[in-house]
Amino acid sequence: MNKIFDNITTIAFDADDTLWENENFFRDAEKEFYVLMQEYATKENLEKELYKREIAHLPLYGYGIKSFILSMIETALVESKNTIKPDIISEIINIGKKMLAHPVLLLDDVEPFLTYLKSKNYRLILATKGDLVDQERKLEQSGLKHYFHHIEIMTDKQSSNYTALLQKLDIEPSEFLMIGNSIKSDIIPVINIGGKAIYIPFHTTWVHEEADAKSLQKINYLELSRLGELIE
Repeated sequence: MNKIFDNITTIAFDADDTLWENENFFRDAEKEFYVLMQEYATKENLEKELYKREIAHLPLYGYGIKSFILSMIETALVESKNTIKPDIISEIINIGKKMLAHPVLLLDDVEPFLTYLKSKNYRLILATKGDLVDQERKLEQSGLKHYFHHIEIMTDKQSSNYTALLQKLDIEPSEFLMIGNSIKSDIIPVINIGGKAIYIPFHTTWVHEEADAKSLQKINYLELSRLGELIE
């Protein structure tokens, strides 16, 4: 690995869109939702209201598909002025069920890279946020669980959350490397506590996870197009 990472002993991975696909399914679900709701509201209004509901729900329900389903249902009620047909509510719930039942699709290079890191005696951690039950399901189905020394499903990814994780596992920030696809959640908070980070962007990102340009000017991190580049 690059010399700036020579003192790293512990490497943490985000899960969704770093190890396996996730955001694609939300975008597909939104498209289905907009079609269902086309007699009640424009796509533009639905987009605005859905995002507003998603953000409002984060403190109550956290991240994940179940919170997303509730946001779609509330949006349907608001945009229809409570005249939404019951069968459309049923269809929205079915969209969520399809998302929860979707098979886990690993991204390129994931297993070879984890195998390589294990052979180099790094301590590997899964540090991801989302719904506990859904993330545990995906981890089991992925076949990757045995690679990780510790699994942390976090309610949020602020600097304080990473500090608590490192203290719990007795890890110095200078020995900690985070790899993920979100500048806002995986990169900035880790850099701010003295850790190191590698950004591997996914082709689509939820608006809430995008970082502003001013934030990026203040941090130093490595950006790669895929995990396999680190081996190479």
